[in-house]
Amino acid sequence: MSIKHPIIAVTGSSGAGTTTVMKSFQHIFRREGIKAQIVEGDSFHRYDRKGMRAAMAEAERAGNRNFSHFGPEANLLDELENLFHTYGESGRGRVRRYLHDAEEAAPYKQEPGTFTPWQEIEP
Repeated sequence: MSIKHPIIAVTGSSGAGTTTVMKSFQHIFRREGIKAQIVEGDSFHRYDRKGMRAAMAEAERAGNRNFSHFGPEANLLDELENLFHTYGESGRGRVRRYLHDAEEAAPYKQEPGTFTPWQEIEP
């Protein structure tokens, strides 16, 4: 692990308390004057909400009843791995946000269920 750009991963199912843990880390980082970059797993889904519905319908037609957000084919795992590698080395990388609902989407003037554009992380 990089000493200069460490990575802390918090994972869990919806409702497991990951947001609470993330907010606790944010509070600690703010108090200690540590610049942190939050990366949400949802932002590395391959499809937005409409695209996922279409991909699931296509998978169902093809007889694949196991297609879901939890499988590798529905996620950008290579890009996530690249982000962790690049960030650990240089503090740089690309991130975006998945906008779950109207409240999250409003500041971006986008529809819920979409992604913000990719943005470069500044070290």
